[in-house]
Amino acid sequence: MYAVIQTGGKQYRVELGSEIEVDRLDAEPGQRIDIARVLLVADGDQAAIGRPVVEGATVSASVVRQTRGDKVVVFKYKPKARTRVKNGHRAELTVLRISDIAWGGRSAAKEQAAIDAEQQKRDKEAQEATAKQTAADQALAAQLAAAKSAATEATTEATPARRTRPKAADAEMVAPTEAAATEAAATEAAAEPVTAAADEPADETGKDA
Repeated sequence: MYAVIQTGGKQYRVELGSEIEVDRLDAEPGQRIDIARVLLVADGDQAAIGRPVVEGATVSASVVRQTRGDKVVVFKYKPKARTRVKNGHRAELTVLRISDIAWGGRSAAKEQAAIDAEQQKRDKEAQEATAKQTAADQALAAQLAAAKSAATEATTEATPARRTRPKAADAEMVAPTEAAATEAAATEAAAEPVTAAADEPADETGKDA
């Protein structure tokens, strides 16, 4: 919904929540004022044109602040008279924020408040649904992790322990050791008869003497 209002000899197209700068009004910041000169009100396909104003239509606004407009330079001169005059001007303005547009028993502020409440309700429901879905996903993930852990433990218990085999290097080290022991025993056995034979002639020589 929008409206066309007149104040200070100027016309402005306004909507709910819009801010406009009008000629200085005798009002304090925060004060609420009503503008009765509403020339047009439109909402979708419906419109009312005033002759000169719309009956029963009112635009409410709150004063935001008092300000001044941009500087305007006014330069005057007269040719061949050596007259040059330069002046500056800043308009005194009042900033208004449109708070409501009332027409035909309807209020733009109330309708917007209802829309905002409905939107907040939908957002809250969406957040709750998202939270529930997140909790369900986390619970499902925890169940899957527990099931996977249990399956892993069961598989570990069911698998038999593998028998350890000696390495090839250990077998090679054992084999030469046994062979060396056998060879040493054979050498000792062969050396004993030779020693006995060497002692016998010495005994016979002693007897002859």
